[in-house]
Formats: sequence, structure tokens, C-alpha cells
Amino acid sequence: MRKDYSSLFGEEPTPNQPASNSRTVSKKERHFVFHPSFITLVLLTIAFIFLPDLNNSKKVTHHEEFITSAIESTQDQKATVERREVELIQGSNANAALHQLGFDTPDVLQMLAIAKKSYGLHQVIAGHKFQRINDGDTEHVYYNIDDTRRIHFQRDNKEQVWSAAVEGREAESRIRTFRGTIDDNLFASAAAAGASERTIMNMIDMFAWDVDFARDIRQGDHFTLICEEHFDDQGQLLNNTILAAEFVNQNQVHRALRYTYANGNAEYFTPAGQSMRKAYLKSPVKFSRISSTFKASRKHPVLGYTRAHRGVDYAAPTGTPIRALGDGVITYYGWKGGYGRFVSIRHNNREHTTAYGHLSRYVKGLRTGSRVKQGQIIGYVGMSGLATGPHLHFEFRVRGQAINPLSVKHRAADPIARSEMKSFKSQTQGLEHKLDQPDTTVNWG
Repeated sequence: MRKDYSSLFGEEPTPNQPASNSRTVSKKERHFVFHPSFITLVLLTIAFIFLPDLNNSKKVTHHEEFITSAIESTQDQKATVERREVELIQGSNANAALHQLGFDTPDVLQMLAIAKKSYGLHQVIAGHKFQRINDGDTEHVYYNIDDTRRIHFQRDNKEQVWSAAVEGREAESRIRTFRGTIDDNLFASAAAAGASERTIMNMIDMFAWDVDFARDIRQGDHFTLICEEHFDDQGQLLNNTILAAEFVNQNQVHRALRYTYANGNAEYFTPAGQSMRKAYLKSPVKFSRISSTFKASRKHPVLGYTRAHRGVDYAAPTGTPIRALGDGVITYYGWKGGYGRFVSIRHNNREHTTAYGHLSRYVKGLRTGSRVKQGQIIGYVGMSGLATGPHLHFEFRVRGQAINPLSVKHRAADPIARSEMKSFKSQTQGLEHKLDQPDTTVNWG
């Protein structure tokens, strides 16, 4: 009996002959058409015999804590390097982070104990990271203590004993120039120039004795900043230092150059060697607008009758920091009638007093008799007492007599000493030259 393979081979009758199961077909007359199922079967058989075993290919398991997952093969393609990172969140601790990196309790306890000799891991800070690196022979764990230090745990995978030491962190620095013209506002212009908000705040602090950034800024004012930027070993910007700055305000040029003394202290001076610091700041609030000026008579917005307004009102959002205008001692710190929460400071020459009213709250730790430094935060803008909106009422008094704070000319601090002048010129001459250069190139140092 003939076995029928027609389902696989597709046997068909010869042309011009009717199909019939009863007729015997000769070999010459027999034609085959390969069925798709048969072709598939043949291809799978070939693949099974000749292709490599895909099941034995290397498998890489990805973990959620692999922030920077890297596999580096050695020449023999056997050893791999695994890197994992865990960032500490608020309320977390080193114990939890190390467990999250995959270490068991005995390892974690050993690492916490060995760290006490160089740096206690109870001091870890939210936002900092633990990094684990395993190169096959040695296990490494790093924790960045601050911008310049890290603690390094190390274990030989054969001996299974941990060691720990505090190391220095490598850093890079570069000199960068920022130039901007104020079109809408200072911060928008700074961002367009590539300067960070922190950098501009530092510039404001430098010129705070000469420019009132609350009321003096005009469209068309412009600035140039020569900065040294510092980066950690992971490429993150740590901080920057303004080496030289120019701010042109209403066509008046202000320049400041950083000079570092032999003992490491640094201050800013004009190119002629005059100190940028003055006895008093230009304004007790960095950013605000003047809503009421010093007047011999003014209709009180709450009481309704006319009386003298012996100060300047700076309108600002509730919570805006208020700075001490100069060094001195707090002589009044409490509630004072229509002034609401009130602070009075007698300054070091004992002739000048400044007063601050309508505060929303005080800075903790200060009281009557406390000494304060120039620029120190003493409280926050509010509307306590008789006030229709949040603002700071500020007064400047000379021997008890209130005068217009906006008319006071402040004496500069001591200039560069004659003995330092040669060193000052040598250190700052190149910085002043950079301020005059039109390019904005970035140079790595």
C-alpha cells in the first residue's frame, strides 16, 4: 500500500490528466511542489544544528539602584565591574543605604564600626550618595563627605575584611566670563548670559554698599563677571568665586577686584585699592521697591491723620529677609505699638542707630544686647502693627535724630595698606585686563 505524503510534498497529477486516486502515476509523470510547512521544518532543523546555543549567552541583570550601570571587560572577557549608587533621602541613614546596595547585616555592622575611626556615618546627609564598585577581586564603597573629602571602604573579596579611610577628592576648575545687559530684570539677563542665580546674588552682595538694587537698577545697565568655577570628581559644580566684576549703573561704572592676603583671607577692592565695604549697606532689603519715602508730613494710611514719616518703607513679600545695615548691638527687640515687631540697633560708632519695624517674625537666638554683624539677618518682612500691607519701615538716626536714609553718605572701610599695594597690583592687574576683553571664551584651568 502506497503511503501518501502529498500533504507535505504536494504531489499533483501531470498536466492534461484528470486527477484520480485510482490511476497509477509513473515517476516521470510525478511532480512535487514543496509545501510551506515542509520548508519551515527544514529551516528549523538547520538552525537547531548549526546556530550557537542562544540560551548560553551572557545575561545582565539590571537593578533599580544601578544609577550608572557599567560593565568593563578585561582581555580575557571574564571579569566585570559593577557600579551601584544610592542617594540618601530625608530621614534615611547609612545602615539603610548600605543594605539597599546589597550588603548583608554582618557587612553593614562591620563597615559602620570601622568607619568610626575616621568618620562617623551617623553624620550622613540627605542628598549625598553611597557608591558601590565591585571589580571582581575587590569591593569598594564611597561616600562623599563634602566637596573636598570622601570616605573609602575597601574589602578584598578573598579575605572578606573591610578597611576604611578618608581621602581627598579631585577637583577641576575653570575661569569663565559672563556679560549681560539688563533688558527686563537682572536675573533674566543673568540667565541669558549663562550666570547662575547664586553668582548674581554674590555680585549683589559685592556692590551692596554702592548700588541699591531695590531702586537704582535701570534698563540698559550691564555687568561683566570673571569667575572661577570649581567642579568635583563627578563633574558637579561645587561653587564659584567672583575674581573681578564690573557693574555699570545709570552710566556710573563700579569695579571690584578680589585680593587674597597671605593668610588666605580675601576682600574686594576698587582698582585703586579702596575697599568695597562701607560702614553701612545701601539697603536693609536686597529686593523690594520703596513704597513711601522720608517726609516731614504724610497722611497715615491707617490712622487717617497727617504726621511725619521719619523713615523709608520698603514694600516686599512677607518673609523677605531683613539685614542689619552695619555692625552693632541690639538695643530693642520686641513689640512696639504701631511699629509691631520692632528691632533697634546701635552701631559701633555709638552715634548711629537703625530701626526696623512691622516684622513678621524674628531670627531665633537674637535678643536685646545681642551683637550683630553687617548683613546679618535679623528678621523678616511682615505687616505687624499698623500696616496695610507687607513692608519694612526703616529709619536711620544720628544721635537720636531721624534723617533721610537715602541721603546718607557712608564712609568706606580701610583701603589696601601701603605694604600690600605692590602685591595687590601684581595679583589684580590681569583681572582688570580680563574685564576689558570683549570675548566670552571659557578656559579650563
